[in-house]
Amino acid sequence: MTKFTKIIFSRNMKESFAEFIRNKRNELGLTQTKLAAALELDAASLSKIETGKKVLDEDKLKILAKIFKIDLKTLKEEYLSEKIAHTLIKYQSPERILILAEQKVKYYKSKKVKQATLNL
Repeated sequence: MTKFTKIIFSRNMKESFAEFIRNKRNELGLTQTKLAAALELDAASLSKIETGKKVLDEDKLKILAKIFKIDLKTLKEEYLSEKIAHTLIKYQSPERILILAEQKVKYYKSKKVKQATLNL
């Protein structure tokens, strides 16, 4: 198991990012309408996000972190890991892809390439 797979499997995330949003909203006693308004969305869009039919725009994470009182970095990590997981599911050998990605990260770090140029 690579460093990356250990990180992914060591997380205790037992829900999708969509389920997390719905559960956290319910925990805080917010209606879909209220949370949607705070995120500048309509309730129908938030409903699709909470059921996994639509993906929350990354630019909404800062607002969501503030509402949920969660560290923005942690929320972004969860969001990005969800995106990566969905991408890996499309392919037949996600473990191999993670190994290759880890090797590429090491390569880019050794070359001191800025992350912004990687277009992740």
